[in-house]
Amino acid sequence: MRIRAQRDDLADVLTRANRAVGARTALPVLQGLLCEVTGTTLRVTGTDLDVTVRTSAEVEVMEEGRAVIPGRLLSEAVRKMPSGSVTIGVSDTDIEIQGNGPRFTLRPLTVDDFPVQEDVVADGVEVDGEELAEAIAQVTIAASGDGARPILGGVLFESSDAGLRMVATDSYRLAKRELRGVGLEGTGLVPARGLRELPRSIGAAKVTAQLREREAVFTSDKGMLRLRLIDGNFPKYQSLLPESYPSQVVIDKEVLLDALGRVALVAEDHIPVRLKLMEGGVEVAVTRQDVGGETEHLPGVFDGAEDEVSIAFNPRYLQDGVTAIHGDSVRIRVIDAFKPSVIDSGAEDEFLYLLMPVRV
Repeated sequence: MRIRAQRDDLADVLTRANRAVGARTALPVLQGLLCEVTGTTLRVTGTDLDVTVRTSAEVEVMEEGRAVIPGRLLSEAVRKMPSGSVTIGVSDTDIEIQGNGPRFTLRPLTVDDFPVQEDVVADGVEVDGEELAEAIAQVTIAASGDGARPILGGVLFESSDAGLRMVATDSYRLAKRELRGVGLEGTGLVPARGLRELPRSIGAAKVTAQLREREAVFTSDKGMLRLRLIDGNFPKYQSLLPESYPSQVVIDKEVLLDALGRVALVAEDHIPVRLKLMEGGVEVAVTRQDVGGETEHLPGVFDGAEDEVSIAFNPRYLQDGVTAIHGDSVRIRVIDAFKPSVIDSGAEDEFLYLLMPVRV
């Protein structure tokens, strides 16, 4: 195998495929990229078995072949080459990377040890790529990063009356997003970690999505992303969503984010931020015994059955939810200090963020 291509084009395709390569793995071959050259095309595959990215590029082919090359070393070596063309040549014992002077020599991994990747027909539902990336960013903030709870590390894909519904929860908060008019068939629990890689690996104006029996597959003109579905039953989240809220307040989003930024100077995750909803807006307060505190009043429109309602939240979780909302305003709907509250834009929006209060 021997190819030549422009450094930037080559670095782009290698970096995108490398997003699926695990930093730590029991199988050394999974730290490599499978590079296959046929005709005028270089096809690159990276995988950790749960997440697989396959990309391709048109290159000058001097010799066809295939090889597994250490992924991070290959990507960094190409990226650090001088501008211009880069040549990659593979023999039985060495991989040579040359470009306008510098030359790297790497040791190949065993091709036969690389997992067999079944070809998938690019069939499914076409989705607006920007809208899908936006939805992924909104819902994955609520997915758990605890490896001991894999089900909560997934995003539920399911059909809804509007189209496609995406839901994630870590048991402290929940994010739900509707993608209207997306008629994706099937239901599956898609790993959030892999979904986050979609915009950076195959993100494009149009993405085709499909749910298969054991995996979710996303394709675009930049390549393919395959995510192994998580086995298990997602929590029955519908019961968490209250039917009505006796109190609510609407606040300017940027004003609230600025206040939460100031709160963060004092608070940590285990120090709750207290909100007092009242006529004229919200009082935001945080107290930390060993440091001090911060209090301020934010103007807003309050509507409630009582004169005021107090509630406390994890400040980072609250900030995450407010940041994910699109629009100029944020609506916080509250039942009482002990039941879940819902944060949204206050308009007919497709995104909803539910947050459990902290008892103080």
